[in-house]
Amino acid sequence: MFGNYLIGLREGLEASLVVCILIAYLVKTERRDALRPIWIGIGVACALAFGFGCGLTFGSQELTFEAQEALGGSLSIVAVALVTWMVFWMRRTARHLKKDLHGKLDAALQMGTGALVATAFLAVGREGLETALFVWASVRASGDGTHGPLIGVLLGLLTAIALGWLFYKGAVRINLAKFFTWTGAMLVIVAAGVLAYGVHDLQEAEFIGGLRNKAFDISATIPPDSWYGTLLKGVFNFQPDPTVVQVTVWLLYLIPTLAFFFAPVGFGPGKGKVNATHEQASKAAHSDAGRTAATAGPVRDGGVDGDRTDGDGERVRDGARGAGGHPVGDEG
Repeated sequence: MFGNYLIGLREGLEASLVVCILIAYLVKTERRDALRPIWIGIGVACALAFGFGCGLTFGSQELTFEAQEALGGSLSIVAVALVTWMVFWMRRTARHLKKDLHGKLDAALQMGTGALVATAFLAVGREGLETALFVWASVRASGDGTHGPLIGVLLGLLTAIALGWLFYKGAVRINLAKFFTWTGAMLVIVAAGVLAYGVHDLQEAEFIGGLRNKAFDISATIPPDSWYGTLLKGVFNFQPDPTVVQVTVWLLYLIPTLAFFFAPVGFGPGKGKVNATHEQASKAAHSDAGRTAATAGPVRDGGVDGDRTDGDGERVRDGARGAGGHPVGDEG
């Protein structure tokens, strides 16, 4: 139940933040007349996500067992891929999300009502479809025959809506960077379990072999029907008797994904070279500027030294904000 609550909270809060940004911008710019198209787009996106989830749930019931397992395993892998992309996308672009949405909204305001509906629909619809697919895969993976997973998702969504409303009113302020970092890491762990279960479904559908080749079996130590076995199943999709293929896939996904997730932002092939080139160019520019200043003598009000001081001052202010508001090197 906790894993599904986390899914509802994380995905729901992203959608809530998007809605808050759109509405707050329209209110601030005194374009309340555009609120109705925004709400229409949000409503259509929510209805589409709900219909998609119902289609997955009820549509698969008419299939044979092998077809159900093949469909479930394939969609579980797709869901994990989408959620993994979403986690990394939010980590990389969260700081620019507000600016990007404002730009899209400005363009939509100039184009008319239809563009406003489409902007809200696309902004929320993507989150809704991802949530519906991943929730369906996670609920199917937990497979405990109770309504606990669905209750967990609903509680998570309700919490996200409440937090979104409080954010809009300015009553709550939390460090969203840390929130999305730690919930993203936990979501990766949940996704690893969903991926392993999806592989098991494909093994049962005979798309992948090795169904009888168990990595270990600790069912006697952690019975699946015990309270702690149910807890581990609900949170991490833990299975006491996984196959070798399941364990291999789980490790190959979890370890590299977490390693990349906690790597510094901007880490990746090619980016280090770009940053290094930019840094070298910046140092060369400062060096040339220093030689020019030394040759030409002191420059007042807006000269080279003034520009450099402004840049250093900006870095000091950034460092002060990172250090909790105390200027760097301030002994007071």
